Amino acid sequence: QVQLMESGGGLVQPGGSLTLTCAASGSISSFNDMGWYRQAPGKQREVVAHISRGGNTNYADFVKGRFTISRDNAKSMVYLKMNSLKPEDTAIYYCYAGRLGIEYWGQGAQVTVSS
Repeated sequence: QVQLMESGGGLVQPGGSLTLTCAASGSISSFNDMGWYRQAPGKQREVVAHISRGGNTNYADFVKGRFTISRDNAKSMVYLKMNSLKPEDTAIYYCYAGRLGIEYWGQGAQVTVSS
């Protein structure tokens, strides 16, 4: 059983930057698929970005060019670097890991973009 814990959320002004960190309680090297999702108030959870074990990445159109996902298998960490933040990026951001059909989720980190 792997536990995921997000950190790095907070309040930032429009145009600002934040980096979210997802720390896993065990090794993530066996997880082929890791990623970030978000859920805004009154909306469904949506995918933000995915990264494979080999480092291949996929992004939702609304974050392309602004967000960067990365992973450090040695440290069991996944990161989401967010630049040029907009008010519509306000949401709870969740770390995700998938392995052999089993999904693991963190508890979420609040990101608020407001002036």
